[in-house]
Amino acid sequence: MSLHVIIGAGPAGTATALGLAAAGQHVRVITRSGTGPDADGIENIAADAADAGRLARLAAGAEVIYNCASPPYHRWPQDWPPLAAAVLAAAEHAGAVLVTMSNLYGYGPVAHPITEGDPLAAAGPKGRTRAAVWAQALAAHQAGRVRAAEARASDFFGPGVRGQSPVGQRSIPRLLAGRPIAVLGDPGAPHSWTYVPDIAAALVTLGASERAWGHAWHVPTSAPMSQRGIFTALARIAGAPAPRLRPVPPWLLRAAGLAVPSLRELGEVAYQFTGPFVMDSAAFQDTFGTGPTPAGQALAATVTWWQHNGRTAASKE
Repeated sequence: MSLHVIIGAGPAGTATALGLAAAGQHVRVITRSGTGPDADGIENIAADAADAGRLARLAAGAEVIYNCASPPYHRWPQDWPPLAAAVLAAAEHAGAVLVTMSNLYGYGPVAHPITEGDPLAAAGPKGRTRAAVWAQALAAHQAGRVRAAEARASDFFGPGVRGQSPVGQRSIPRLLAGRPIAVLGDPGAPHSWTYVPDIAAALVTLGASERAWGHAWHVPTSAPMSQRGIFTALARIAGAPAPRLRPVPPWLLRAAGLAVPSLRELGEVAYQFTGPFVMDSAAFQDTFGTGPTPAGQALAATVTWWQHNGRTAASKE
């Protein structure tokens, strides 16, 4: 039994913790509140992961550290640098593999299916922040101080995904109730959606495989679907009415952002919904022989989770 330390208990961190625990590993989940998945083999600890000394003590002896943290959306430029530096130092101190969970923001707008070979050329603060986190980890890897890899995914969906995902708390309960859903950009634009159990499986693979270290990898992701397409498929599986999608006018989003910081931040990534936003995950699939969960199976599991957990999920928002 090896110690695996997970920073953060959002959808990716929780799914990873549960998978590792089910495989017989000792899992330590670190969050500010000390909350996390309740299962045999998992200990949940309250700590500020940006406290480098405390984190190094908690991660001592770890085989892998998974950085699945999610600072407040509007505070990424302030909160990510000290957090990432502390996690990197903890991995170096422990001699652990560092696997960072990331997204596609660092690339900025790309006119073709995004691959790991595309430059991290984002101009906005959130994209530059995510690019800098990886650059720091990669430099430490290349200097021989740590073994590091990064997983990148598109917008999450699946069991346990609530929060800021377009396919989460703000949409699925309304879909199941036959109510209109507010969407960003063009509802018909192709978009990649990454299934959370596939993210968890990819993180574990990257932590265990020497071939993965020193590289960023796109999590196995199914063929793109538009917002209209994914909501139509979810409604059909649930036996709900056909979705009624209402695009949010840019002026209304700007006005709402004056009062809600997280909405204000969406302007930087609006391009992801105004045209095609497609991720290519062939490199991971070819290297590790693992593809995404079939889309129909993933969507059905998502509907089932919301049908059984919707009220609980809503109470946590």
